[in-house]
Amino acid sequence: MTQTAGKGTTVMPRTPVKEVLQPESVGKNVRLCGWVRTRRDSKAGLSFIDLNDGSSLKGAQVVAESSLPNYESEILKTGIGSSVEVIGEVVASPAKGQPTEVKAQSVRVLGYADPEKYPLQKKGTSFEFLRSIAHLRPRTNSFGAVFRIRNEICRSIHNFFQSRGFIYVQTPIITASDCEGAGQMFRVTTLDMLNPATKPGDKGNEINFEEDFFGRAANLTVSGQLEAEVFALAFSDVYTFGPTFRAENSNTTRHLAEFWMVEPEMAFCDLEGDMNCAESFLKTIFNDVLTNCAADMEFVHERIDNTVVDTLKAIAGSEFARVSYTEAVKILEESKESFEFPVSWGIDLQTEHERYLTEKKFKKPVIVYDYPKEIKAFYMKMNDDGKTVRAMDVLVPRIGEIIGGSQREDRVEILEQRMKDFDLNPEEYWWYLDLRRFGTAPHAGFGLGLERTVQFCTGMGNIRDVIPFPRAPKSCDF
Repeated sequence: MTQTAGKGTTVMPRTPVKEVLQPESVGKNVRLCGWVRTRRDSKAGLSFIDLNDGSSLKGAQVVAESSLPNYESEILKTGIGSSVEVIGEVVASPAKGQPTEVKAQSVRVLGYADPEKYPLQKKGTSFEFLRSIAHLRPRTNSFGAVFRIRNEICRSIHNFFQSRGFIYVQTPIITASDCEGAGQMFRVTTLDMLNPATKPGDKGNEINFEEDFFGRAANLTVSGQLEAEVFALAFSDVYTFGPTFRAENSNTTRHLAEFWMVEPEMAFCDLEGDMNCAESFLKTIFNDVLTNCAADMEFVHERIDNTVVDTLKAIAGSEFARVSYTEAVKILEESKESFEFPVSWGIDLQTEHERYLTEKKFKKPVIVYDYPKEIKAFYMKMNDDGKTVRAMDVLVPRIGEIIGGSQREDRVEILEQRMKDFDLNPEEYWWYLDLRRFGTAPHAGFGLGLERTVQFCTGMGNIRDVIPFPRAPKSCDF
């Protein structure tokens, strides 16, 4: 895209570094803009600048000659972290391991960085330290690779659903509904917390939400699923993709307070169709990452986790096993494994149980379905046995559950009773029940956490390292 620097002045389009690295770019005149990784000076009156703009793992080598008018005054003072604009010609490189380099015709310094104070040096830096400088960590190789992979996963998600005719729906971030019924939600209010409005009466300490902005209690959403069902029962196939929030005080390497979820919802679909969609979805994402992020995946394979590439290839090429919850519990009970959490029918499967099923028993992804009704959400369709619901979890090696979904309860009387079983007031979900009164239809869907998927694809040990600005207990920086 052509950029303008002012009235009547046209600037050469900026060329991404990743394009300059291609052999077919030799002979082209380019304009590069980026940040200096290193600068090496030779006795022959040349400076070699490693320049990267974030478009690729590798930077472009810029060769600046001492004959440039600002060589002494600017170029030799340019160090790590400085931003520059380079105009020059792409030429074949005589050095091994790099097909091209850029012979600079001009180098303009856009922003200096003091090399003595710049926090990112060539020496190794811990991920924990980099979290404290989240405004700079995207410039590192590790986080550059992680966030390009994250971008590819997002692109793949949209392409998967758009190519299948799904409608993309933006569901509310602020809601009065608790989809999961767990109560771990962030309150949204305009009331003065130091002096909130209270209801009149003997106690006089109950907050009067009628005086609040929405006239009732409101929270940040934990899921867009309920609203997605509204649109699925009008457009047939829809998906949401946006931020969700959970006030769960879990300070672990797998939990965030703010995270992104993709939630497809499909009308005229049962649990079998739901499982088929989830399996195809994961395989597509992993194939796209392997194909379109080959250099970044090679980097994380070498520097972070040397199992990720083989794991993704194995999943993308496998047929997922499918077992009922009852069958899974029987397998676990007969395994003779010493689990930390004892196994019995009715428990919520733990990560150690899920990893045994995927890594030892089946040696591939496993979809477990028909869970006990007591451990699943109110909206899941009741089976005829009265004990289980049409729920499913997709389990993968190394982390266990990566997708959770279900066929939704489409019978209004049963749904109302399930709400009461969960101490939910059906009157507050009148619109959700209306969907079962006016043209109800079988429908199903699932949820995939973006950050856990990125963590799985990259092998990063802490989920806070796969989201740009992590939100966790006692942590809301940047």
